[in-house]
Amino acid sequence: MSNIRSVEETENLRKSVLHAAAKLFLTQGYSSTSVREISELSGISSNAIFYEMKNKEEILCELVKYVLEGQFEAAKKMVNGKTEDKILFYAAETTLQLYIAESSEHMRELYNSSYSMSNTSDVIQHTITGKLEHIFKEHLPDLETKDFYELEIASGGIMRGFMTIPCDMYFTMERKVRRFIETTFLVYRVPQSKIDEAIEFVSQFDYPALAQNTIDNMLAYLESRT
Repeated sequence: MSNIRSVEETENLRKSVLHAAAKLFLTQGYSSTSVREISELSGISSNAIFYEMKNKEEILCELVKYVLEGQFEAAKKMVNGKTEDKILFYAAETTLQLYIAESSEHMRELYNSSYSMSNTSDVIQHTITGKLEHIFKEHLPDLETKDFYELEIASGGIMRGFMTIPCDMYFTMERKVRRFIETTFLVYRVPQSKIDEAIEFVSQFDYPALAQNTIDNMLAYLESRT
């Protein structure tokens, strides 16, 4: 009997691994989770995991794609009927990301690891570059894709910095969001009036609930495909 898997079998295997990895990363952290533990929870042998996904970073790299898409879709639903302004949408989506990262120390570590490792940061940069060009091209018509890629390196560094530092009684979530929007929008030459509008716009949403719902939806999606 052939040991070659069909495309569907390979896809199901990968989804099983990703679902198990996501649960472990969220409950005990990325650095504390081993491929052996992912193998045990998923029911997939370590050899099969290494054959399909090479290492733990590649597993994280795959998860990052789902997280990015999940927060993008959640933000679209969140602003639906409230605005069609692309810049306000970007403010809402990135604020959601900050809240997701703040939801637990394990989630913070997951994001920080993603922004730090070469393969995962490359996925983030190329994925976000396309979105940034779509959002800001009308505002910055003289810039090309390569320019938005370079600006994403800058704004991605800002995002990582704000995600890394946890909130406390002085550095509240409200202040974190405000400072993030102010500093990031300066990179894209957004006028102060629009910055003020964006800060006011994002204040209307229940981000803690939206962040948890985004995480739950990602896990449910991966589980449904296994």
